[in-house]
Amino acid sequence: MTELVDSYGRVHRSMRISITDKCQLRCTYCMPAEGLPWIAKDDLLSPEEIYFLAKAAYSAGIREFRLTGGEPLIRPEVVDIVARLATLSTAEDPVDLSMTTNAVLLPRFAVRLKEAGLNRLNVSLDTLRPERFAKLTLRNSLEQVLDGLHAAKDAGFTPIKINTLIMPGVNDDEILDLTDFSLKNGYELRFIEHMPLGISAWDADTIVTQADILRELSQRYTLTEMPNRKSAPAARWRIDDGGTVGIIASVTNPFCGDCDRLRLSADGKMRTCLFSDDETDLRESLRNGADTQAILRIMALATLGKGPGHSVGQADYVRPKKGMSQIGG
Repeated sequence: MTELVDSYGRVHRSMRISITDKCQLRCTYCMPAEGLPWIAKDDLLSPEEIYFLAKAAYSAGIREFRLTGGEPLIRPEVVDIVARLATLSTAEDPVDLSMTTNAVLLPRFAVRLKEAGLNRLNVSLDTLRPERFAKLTLRNSLEQVLDGLHAAKDAGFTPIKINTLIMPGVNDDEILDLTDFSLKNGYELRFIEHMPLGISAWDADTIVTQADILRELSQRYTLTEMPNRKSAPAARWRIDDGGTVGIIASVTNPFCGDCDRLRLSADGKMRTCLFSDDETDLRESLRNGADTQAILRIMALATLGKGPGHSVGQADYVRPKKGMSQIGG
């Protein structure tokens, strides 16, 4: 088996696959109120093409696929896409198939996604306050998101992770409230440092750092750092004798040296790093007749060219032109 290995010896086992760049929310750090120039329908990877590329990646050692967007649940074929990818998994060699969603449509889809073979869910939720949610997303959808979380639990998803982007003067006063909410309901909370992506202004003053978050949490909880992080993006701490909390500190404590992730955008562009504009067009090659081996060679060459890490905060850093919804979370 040909593995996807870069020049620094990192073997890649994870791929995030965006299935749409559209979203019904308008999170102010991600997307303008009027939306963005959407990818044309004919330029989106079809379910068949997504499966073909995922199967090729599976043959090269990728064992974790996460479906992202935009908001993946607004893609009409989302359940079909999940069901196709789930067929890659075997009892001897299972695939971890997950999804990141804003949960607005989960009450409608949770059971069907579980039955189709989805293993896990990550839900994006930055506040528990309705007025603040409306201000952050330009939509009055907090109740729907909370209903979606309940629907996911009722459907049997576990663990359910909550992803929270923490920003100073915006929602940093909810660190303890969000943690209490997650512990009470059995969710695994992940705080995320504000990254230089999307449309929002960014500098060092827009970050609530890992150190800031730990300092706040320590006011109420006893935290014990958990070992064996490996390539996981979140460092994790056990809280008292109960649940866990994680922090994705891509800016102040980057984990590039252990990164094993690749990204595939909804229009078939492969990226080896979230913070780089370098892309490899797999869709064009696929539609021009490339077979599995040809696609694997393209993937392998792109992976080999992956840099050692991002340079966020350094003088030579160039902010990516695309935001998270266009790249794929």
